[in-house]
Amino acid sequence: MKSFYEFNRNSLQERLEQYKLYPEMALFHIALREEMGEEEYQAFYCAEREAQKLGAPLLYQNVREWTAA
Repeated sequence: MKSFYEFNRNSLQERLEQYKLYPEMALFHIALREEMGEEEYQAFYCAEREAQKLGAPLLYQNVREWTAA
Protein backbone atom coordinates (compact mmCIF):
# COMPACT_ATOMS: atom_id res chain seq x y z
CA MET A 1 0.00 0.00 0.00
CA LYS A 2 1.27 3.46 -0.84
CA SER A 3 2.00 5.96 1.87
CA PHE A 4 0.28 9.34 1.79
CA TYR A 5 3.31 10.96 0.16
CA GLU A 6 3.79 8.39 -2.62
CA PHE A 7 0.76 9.45 -4.66
CA ASN A 8 1.08 11.62 -7.76
CA ARG A 9 -0.69 14.83 -6.79
CA ASN A 10 -0.87 15.92 -10.43
CA SER A 11 -3.18 13.00 -11.21
CA LEU A 12 -6.81 13.56 -10.21
CA GLN A 13 -7.43 9.82 -9.94
CA GLU A 14 -4.45 9.28 -7.63
CA ARG A 15 -5.35 12.32 -5.55
CA LEU A 16 -8.89 10.97 -5.04
CA GLU A 17 -7.46 7.57 -4.07
CA GLN A 18 -5.09 9.31 -1.65
CA TYR A 19 -7.99 11.18 -0.03
CA LYS A 20 -10.03 7.97 0.19
CA LEU A 21 -7.24 5.98 1.85
CA TYR A 22 -6.02 8.76 4.15
CA PRO A 23 -9.01 11.04 4.89
CA GLU A 24 -7.57 12.56 8.08
CA MET A 25 -4.22 13.37 6.46
CA ALA A 26 -6.03 14.79 3.44
CA LEU A 27 -8.12 17.10 5.60
CA PHE A 28 -5.03 18.13 7.55
CA HIS A 29 -3.19 19.02 4.34
CA ILE A 30 -6.18 20.91 2.93
CA ALA A 31 -6.35 23.02 6.12
CA LEU A 32 -2.59 23.44 6.16
CA ARG A 33 -2.57 24.61 2.56
CA GLU A 34 -5.25 27.19 3.37
CA GLU A 35 -3.22 28.52 6.31
CA MET A 36 0.18 28.60 4.60
CA GLY A 37 1.19 30.32 1.41
CA GLU A 38 1.61 28.08 -1.64
CA GLU A 39 5.42 28.20 -1.58
CA GLU A 40 5.57 27.49 2.15
CA TYR A 41 3.14 24.57 1.80
CA GLN A 42 5.09 23.10 -1.15
CA ALA A 43 8.31 23.30 0.85
CA PHE A 44 6.62 21.59 3.81
CA TYR A 45 5.11 18.86 1.60
CA CYS A 46 8.43 18.16 -0.13
CA ALA A 47 10.25 18.00 3.22
CA GLU A 48 7.65 15.59 4.63
CA ARG A 49 7.83 13.41 1.51
CA GLU A 50 11.64 13.25 1.71
CA ALA A 51 11.55 12.48 5.45
CA GLN A 52 9.07 9.67 4.80
CA LYS A 53 11.33 8.21 2.10
CA LEU A 54 14.32 8.24 4.45
CA GLY A 55 12.38 6.69 7.31
CA ALA A 56 10.44 4.08 5.35
CA PRO A 57 13.15 1.38 5.24
CA LEU A 58 13.44 1.52 9.03
CA LEU A 59 9.76 0.74 9.44
CA TYR A 60 10.04 -2.57 7.61
CA GLN A 61 13.39 -3.73 8.95
CA ASN A 62 13.23 -7.07 10.74
CA VAL A 63 14.67 -6.92 14.27
CA ARG A 64 16.88 -9.92 13.54
CA GLU A 65 18.49 -8.06 10.64
CA TRP A 66 19.90 -4.98 12.37
CA THR A 67 22.76 -3.37 10.53
CA ALA A 68 25.55 -1.27 11.95
CA ALA A 69 25.47 2.40 11.09
